[in-house]
Amino acid sequence: MLRASLKTHPEPSTSDALATIVAEATPSGHAGISVVRLSGASALTIAQGVAGRISKPRHAYFRSLKTASGRVFDQGVVLYFQAPNSFTGEDVVEFQGHGGPIVVSTLIQTCVEMGAKMARPGEFSERAFLNDKMDLVQLEGVADLIASASEQAAKSALGSLTGVFSKAVNALVTSVIELRIYIEASIDFPEEEIDFLAEPFVLERITRIDAQLQQILKQAEQGRRLQAGFSIALVGSPNAGKSSVLNRFSGQDSAIVTAIPGTTRDVIREQLLLDGYPIQIADTAGIREAMDAIEQEGIARSRQTALMADLCLWIIDVTALDLTPLNLCRSVLEQNLIAAQAGLFEDDATVKRLVVLNKMDLLPETMQRALSDLLAGDPHTFLVSAKTGLGWDHLASGIKQMVGVGDDSESLFSARTRHIVALTEAA
Repeated sequence: MLRASLKTHPEPSTSDALATIVAEATPSGHAGISVVRLSGASALTIAQGVAGRISKPRHAYFRSLKTASGRVFDQGVVLYFQAPNSFTGEDVVEFQGHGGPIVVSTLIQTCVEMGAKMARPGEFSERAFLNDKMDLVQLEGVADLIASASEQAAKSALGSLTGVFSKAVNALVTSVIELRIYIEASIDFPEEEIDFLAEPFVLERITRIDAQLQQILKQAEQGRRLQAGFSIALVGSPNAGKSSVLNRFSGQDSAIVTAIPGTTRDVIREQLLLDGYPIQIADTAGIREAMDAIEQEGIARSRQTALMADLCLWIIDVTALDLTPLNLCRSVLEQNLIAAQAGLFEDDATVKRLVVLNKMDLLPETMQRALSDLLAGDPHTFLVSAKTGLGWDHLASGIKQMVGVGDDSESLFSARTRHIVALTEAA
């Protein structure tokens, strides 16, 4: 099933497969240089009609470009890539000329008059796929690389483009086939005195294959996160510092911060990067007994946003807790935190959440140390100051761990939801 998802080819029509196609390979508009690409059996013939004799593959020719009537309309570099050593696996010619829209339009129109047809969106990549120059995952890697919103995402997309994902899956499939052949052979030859299935290496091989599958699944999920990102909801009581937390994440004053409770009435969303991972972070209205209909609607939206988010950060004003020496013990603190979160999640265990004790800078240093010692080793509670940045790196690491992404993307590859589903079914 996994291999099929990589190699299954659609059936192209005969006319489409034989036609020579042309399209601009660079974005439309005014630019110093633009690239127009031809691909197909007649690519070289058409190119020579535009630019004169071209004989040597992978050689740059500087030529005047002419219309079918012989009028010179541009000068540029022409490159010929002979099949099958090209992106599409067909004869390919690239014109690198000036980037004015009129120049590009004239070149494309001239190629069409000489027998080419306009390429459909993605048709060059489709031909690369049909000619086994790339598999489907690699082509998706091209799209992901173009759409990458961060350096980490670009690295993972390049992993898919260069075949890291495909090679990992194909190696896994090969291991399964080899094991299946061995097991089938032991069934087909029962007269052998050796019990092949009792051999220790069979169980070892199964265990190894399962471990490899789980590793690929983990990397695929991280790759999907790098491309799609994840959502975080900031919830808590009024004046807990949620808007300050949003501003700390975004590095700017995205939300209004005042001492007046209930300042945030609606959900404020920001798109940003967290250590290279794209995230959507939502600042919500403070949870309390609403004073008016507008605030009630804002609180209802807060609950909905929290339940739909990949991760919920419950922001608590640490100065509002009873932190007298008598109460500064783990059990009492946990009771305070549970009480502070009451009414939002309705005991929904499926909601991923982290507790963030904000405004640590307002506590005496002795109290800060006592709290830090008390919560040492707790992976779900964080001590921070949105104002000063205290504890921010630790919180960022906790968020990434909670949503299942790592710090190293060098060995990752981009992945889609369908890849995750297929790998999960295989597991």
